[in-house]
Amino acid sequence: MPCSGNSSEICGAGNRFSVYSFGSVQTSQPATVQQRDLPGDWNYKGCLEDNIGGIRTFPYQMITSDNTATNCLSQCQAFGYNAAGLEYGSQCFYGDVENIITAGASLISESNCQVVCSGNSSTVCGGDSILSYYSWDGPALYNWSFPVGPSAGEHSLLIGGFGTGEPNSTGAYELDLSAIDNFTMAWRPMHVKTDVFFSAGLILPDIAGRQIDVGGSGESTYDVRLYWPDGYPNVWGNNDWQENVNEVRLLVARWYPTAMIMANGSILIVGGEEGSNAPASPSLELLPPTGALVFNLYFLARTDLNNLYPFLAVIPSGIFVAHYNEARILDEVTFETIKTLPNIPGAVNDPNSGRNYPLEGAMVLLPQVYPYTNPIGVLICGGSTPGGGFAIDNCVSMQPEAENATWLIERMPSRRVMPCLASLPDGTTLILNGAHHGFAGFGLGSDPNFNAVLYDPRLPINSRMSVMANTSVARLYHSEAILLLDGRVMVSGSDPQDNVHPEEYRVEVFTPPYLLSGIPRPTFNMNNTDWSYSQIVPFTITSNFTSTANLNFSILGSVVSTHGNSMGQRTLFPQLACGFNNTCTVTAPPNAHICPPGWYMVFVLDGRTPSVGAWIRIGGDPAQLGNWPNAPGFDIPGL
Repeated sequence: MPCSGNSSEICGAGNRFSVYSFGSVQTSQPATVQQRDLPGDWNYKGCLEDNIGGIRTFPYQMITSDNTATNCLSQCQAFGYNAAGLEYGSQCFYGDVENIITAGASLISESNCQVVCSGNSSTVCGGDSILSYYSWDGPALYNWSFPVGPSAGEHSLLIGGFGTGEPNSTGAYELDLSAIDNFTMAWRPMHVKTDVFFSAGLILPDIAGRQIDVGGSGESTYDVRLYWPDGYPNVWGNNDWQENVNEVRLLVARWYPTAMIMANGSILIVGGEEGSNAPASPSLELLPPTGALVFNLYFLARTDLNNLYPFLAVIPSGIFVAHYNEARILDEVTFETIKTLPNIPGAVNDPNSGRNYPLEGAMVLLPQVYPYTNPIGVLICGGSTPGGGFAIDNCVSMQPEAENATWLIERMPSRRVMPCLASLPDGTTLILNGAHHGFAGFGLGSDPNFNAVLYDPRLPINSRMSVMANTSVARLYHSEAILLLDGRVMVSGSDPQDNVHPEEYRVEVFTPPYLLSGIPRPTFNMNNTDWSYSQIVPFTITSNFTSTANLNFSILGSVVSTHGNSMGQRTLFPQLACGFNNTCTVTAPPNAHICPPGWYMVFVLDGRTPSVGAWIRIGGDPAQLGNWPNAPGFDIPGL
C-alpha cells in the first residue's frame, strides 16, 4: 500500500511489513535434525514413537535447558547405552536398541519431529511424545561375558538347617567352619550386653586379633565392645564379648558409623547419626581416646541423610572418603580436606544419585601390585536415586591420587541397590545380593537381584564383568558377603520386613570358578606369621604346580562387612620369588600407607587357583592397642 506521507513509496499491506535493515540481511533457516558432527559413532535413525500406552520407549529421562544431540548422546555413551532419543525440545531419553522392540515403537514421518532443541534453536529435538532417535553403530559400548557350567561358579548352602534362628535377633554367634557338618557344634552362642544393630566393626592389629564393635542402636549408640577369639577348630573357646560403657565409650552417639584402622594403628570412627531418625553425628573421633574433642566434618553435615556408613580407606597421601555422591582425601593428621575429587556419577539421568545408605552401594579398593607405583584405585558399585528409588546399574572406579583423577563408568548387567562386594584371592571382585529397585531400609527395596557378577580389573575397560550363577535366596536389606579362608564367599542375612520376603536365616556359600576348574589347589608351609614392613619372608610350596612363572601370592585384609561397607578390605600382590626345591620368598609391603597394620589372609596361587589361605599379621601394633582398654570389664592381650 502507498505510504500516507508519500504515495510514491510502499508501506506494507494488510498484515504485512515493509522490512528494512542496516547492512546485509540475515535469514533464518528452518530447524533441522542434527546429523553431522555427532560424537563418536552415533547416527540419526529417524522419528520414533514414544509413550505408547503410557510406556516410555527408553527407560531413562532427563529434562535439561541445554538439550542438544551432542550433549544427550555424549551422556548416553558415557553410561554405556547404545540408543537415545530427544523429545519435546528439552527431554533426553537413554536406553538400548532392544527397548524399541519391547515398547513396540515404530519410525514415523519426519514431519512429526519439529520442536527445536532447548540448547540449540537451529536443531530439532523430537516432538510431542515423538523421539528424534539415534543409535550407536560403533564397537560395542560394553562386553559382558556369560560363562556356563563350572565357569559360572555355584551357590550352595554352607550349612544345613536355617542358621541360628529367631532367638538370635540381637545376639551373636561364632561359626566354626571346621564343624560345618555338625549344626549344634558349628554355632557357638555368644552374648553381647547391648544392641549391636547398625554398629561398625574391625579386626584389630593387636597380637590376639581382637574384634571391636562400636556404636549401635537404641540406648547403645555410645558402646564399645571387644572380643578376643580363643577357640580352635572343633573346640569352642571360652571368651565372650566384653563391654563397660561406664569406663569405655564413644564421645558421640553413633548409629550407622564407619570404622577404619589408620596408618599409625589407631582406630578412626566416622559419621553416623545419634539414632534412628535423629540428628546427624557429622564428626570423627579416635580410639584409644587422645583427649581431643571430636573433629567436625562439614561435608557430612551438608550431605546428611544420604551419607551413612561412609566409605573410608588409607591411601598413601592420607584418607580417602566417599560419602553420598562426593569424594575427597583428608590429611591423616589434621583431618582437613587436601583434595576434593569430582562428584561420583550415579544414574545416567540423575546427578543426585547416591552410593551410601540409604541410597546404598558398596566399595572396595582395587588390587595394589608390586612395586606399588601405580596410584591406588577404588571401585564403587550400585546405589540408588532419591525420590524414585531407581537402582543404579553401573560401577565407577577412580585413582584418587592421580593428577587429573576422573571417574570411569562401567555398566553392570543389571540394576542393583544394597549390593555386597567380596574381594577374591585372584584379584577379582564378586558383586552380589541386593535389589533391582528401591532403597536400603525396612520394606524399601523390591525385586531381589538373584544374580552374581564377577569383576576382573585386569580385563579391558567395559569388558570386566562376567555374569555368574544365580541363587534362589533373596538377599535384601541386611545381607552380607565375606571371603572365607578356603577361597569361597559366605553369603548371609536379609531382613527386609516387607511382608513378602522372610527374615533369612539360611547361610549360603558361593564357590568361584577358580575352585571348579579341576586344577589342583597349591599348598604351602610358612612359619613366619608376624611380618615387619619390607621383610623378606621364606615359605615352601608343598604341592605340585604348573610352573614357577604361573605362581602368584596375594594378601587380603580381614573384613567386617555391613551395609555394603567392607571395613578393613584391601588386596595386595607383593613381590614373589621362587627358586629350586619349591622354596619361595615373599616381600612384605613397604609401609603402612600401602598396607595398614593388621591381620591379613595370604594365598598362594597357581594361575587363578588359590591355596587355602593362612592368617598373618603385618606391621605389628604401633598404637599399642593390645594394652587398651586397661579398664574394669576388659581383658587385654598385651603387645
